[in-house]
Amino acid sequence: MTSELRNHIAPDASRLAGRTILMSGGSRGIGLAIATAAGKAGANVVLLSKTDTPHPTLEGTIHTAVDQIIAAGGQAAAVVGDVREDVDVQRAVDSAVEAFGGIDIVVNNASAINLAKTDALDMKRYDLMQDINVRGTFLLSKTALPHLRKSEHAHILTLSPPLNLDPKWAGMHLGYTMAKYGMSMTTLGLAEELKDEGIGVNSLWPETLIDTAAIRNLPGGMKMIQGARSADIVADAAMAILSSAPQKLSGNFFTDGQVLEQAGVQDLGKYSINPQIPLVEDIFL
Repeated sequence: MTSELRNHIAPDASRLAGRTILMSGGSRGIGLAIATAAGKAGANVVLLSKTDTPHPTLEGTIHTAVDQIIAAGGQAAAVVGDVREDVDVQRAVDSAVEAFGGIDIVVNNASAINLAKTDALDMKRYDLMQDINVRGTFLLSKTALPHLRKSEHAHILTLSPPLNLDPKWAGMHLGYTMAKYGMSMTTLGLAEELKDEGIGVNSLWPETLIDTAAIRNLPGGMKMIQGARSADIVADAAMAILSSAPQKLSGNFFTDGQVLEQAGVQDLGKYSINPQIPLVEDIFL
C-alpha cells in the first residue's frame, strides 16, 4: 500500500464505455473473461498474445477472442506478439493508439506457471516465468505509461497475489513464487511512484480455484473444478476495479471476493461450479 489509503470501490460501468484497454494474453481463461466483460461495457480491447493458431488441446486463439469481444458489444484488435519482446510490446501500444486514439487501461494478464521444486525446475522454465511474469508486466506498464498519463481514467491492473512473506509460499514453489511476487512488486512500486498522477495501480487475485480449460485438461481436472468458481467472478471483480475512480483506488492487493463484497454483491455462491462441494482456496492466501 502507499502511505495514503486509496481503496474506494465504487463501480460505474458507464466509465468504461469508449475506453481503451491493452491486455497481455487474453485468448482464453480468466483474461478472456475480463476482456469479454469489458466488451459488454462498451470498451475497446487490444490483445497482445502469441496464440495465433489453435492449440492441440485448448480452445481459443487471439482471433476468436477478438470475435467474442466484438460479439459482446465492444471493439477489439489483435496484436500477435510476445510480451517478452520490446518490439512487440511497443507495436501493441502503437496499435492501440492508432486504432482507438489512446490507452486508458493496462491489464497485465499474461503469466507462466511451473510449480516444480528448486531441484526439478530447469533454468529455461525459470527464465520463462521471470520473463513473462515480471519483465512482461514491467515492460507493458512502462511502455504504456506516456499514454496512460493522458487519460482521465487511467488504471493498471495486474493479476498477481497479495505479497505474503510467510516462508510457506517460497518453500512450496520458489521459482513460481518469485515470478508472481515480482508482478506484485510492480504494483507496489508503480502505485507509489505514480501516486500523484491519478493513475490507479492495483493487483487482483482469485480467492479460490478458477474453472479454466487449462485446469480441466489436467489429470483429474474435471474433478478439481467441482471445488472451483467460474472465471466470471474474476471478470466481475476486474470490472468493479476498472470502473471505479482511479484517483481513489491504488496500491491495493485485492481478492475477487473482497472487491465484489465492497461493491455490494451479496451472493458469491452464484459463481460456484458445484455449490455442494467446498471451495478450494487458491495459493498465496
